[in-house]
Amino acid sequence: MSCLQVLATGPLATVQDLGRPGLAGIGVGTSGAADGGAFRLANRLVGNDEGAAAIEVTFGGLEVRATRDLTAAVTGAPCPVTVDGRGAAVNSVLRIPAGAVVRLGMPDRGLRSYLAVRGGVAVEPVLGSRATDVLAGLGPEPLAPGAELPVGPPPPRFPQVDLAPVAACEAGEITLRVTFGPRQDWFTEDALTALVGSSYEVTSDSNRVGMRLAGPALERCRTDELPSEGMVAGALQVPPSARPTLFLADHPVTGGYPVIAVVVAADLDKAAQARPGQRIRFHR
Repeated sequence: MSCLQVLATGPLATVQDLGRPGLAGIGVGTSGAADGGAFRLANRLVGNDEGAAAIEVTFGGLEVRATRDLTAAVTGAPCPVTVDGRGAAVNSVLRIPAGAVVRLGMPDRGLRSYLAVRGGVAVEPVLGSRATDVLAGLGPEPLAPGAELPVGPPPPRFPQVDLAPVAACEAGEITLRVTFGPRQDWFTEDALTALVGSSYEVTSDSNRVGMRLAGPALERCRTDELPSEGMVAGALQVPPSARPTLFLADHPVTGGYPVIAVVVAADLDKAAQARPGQRIRFHR
């Protein structure tokens, strides 16, 4: 069987698809690609179904070798791409000859890039998905040098375009739209004003589970305990530190700290590309 041989992974590389929706009732989160738009584009470029498994690369550093001729695409955070040392373009269709090494360098903006291959990464699914959930420990292990990833049979249709015009990831302050609630009544008016009137910095203590933010404290007007309740991607949960955590793809399915606001679904891809040190501003 044809495969990709993993030579290096950078800070974190995982297999992802569109996740495991509908299983929160048994304690299983959706997981899946953090930047769903970039992930779907990578699959469309190589003619796959949008949900075919691909590799999510955090801050570059991935190196893989193809064991046969492959067709691939790199999307998401724009990073230097080489095929056997020769430069290649992101958001385009790449031809990878057998034995060639594909390298993804560090992106100059954004955080997560996606490498899709025609036929998809054909690791064994777990609960109907090939996604790696780093919080629950479901799906394949994060990639490590020496791993071999099988590639599935190519789909019957062929890529329709060879290049996709995509807006670059934002390098400066990122604006994310939010809806207040469901627990806005647990916070003072000053806290609600601060949330949308100030900017917050993405800290290094962030991952696929959530993004810890540094900025103005969001003080509560209630001090009692909140029973655990369901959580969604985009929830801005406020722990006792009074600084918000923005939940991402691998968020827990329940939580006991109040959620002051939720980022609208259409802006979650932008949130997934925010890197440590970048600032975020919330707009109601």
